[in-house]
Amino acid sequence: MVKWGKIILIILIIDLVIVGGYLGLKSLSKGEKISPTDFEWITIDESYTPTNQIEQFIQEDAFKQGILPVYLRNYDQNEKVLKKFRGSRFAGPKEAELNMMFPGLENWLLVEIKYKVKQPREREIVRAVLYVMVKGEWLVGDSGRIIWKK
Repeated sequence: MVKWGKIILIILIIDLVIVGGYLGLKSLSKGEKISPTDFEWITIDESYTPTNQIEQFIQEDAFKQGILPVYLRNYDQNEKVLKKFRGSRFAGPKEAELNMMFPGLENWLLVEIKYKVKQPREREIVRAVLYVMVKGEWLVGDSGRIIWKK
């Protein structure tokens, strides 16, 4: 009887080690979760001093269109957020895909822009824009949305 107890105890210990190892590897493979609250909105108005060319372009464009203030969430070159981007040309791209689509790609930047329009009725618009730098010039690579799954 004692012999069977030892065998069952050994089997239970082996099972616990296997389940613990599986759960540990699973948590390592997922990595850190990322959410929109990890990035804050920046208010761009007439008095805002842009920190880069993209912010300056957005500020000037919004001023011309009369939609200031504009709110900007800068994701920079965060590949985890890039995977959540859905646009007209890309759906969850990787940096390698950007390099293929834009020969000579030097840099890229993903931002989310939020603003209000008053015509025909007041509504808030939120869109994500993927900017790419090719041959020293910033271009709009794609625009769309960032899909945050719960």
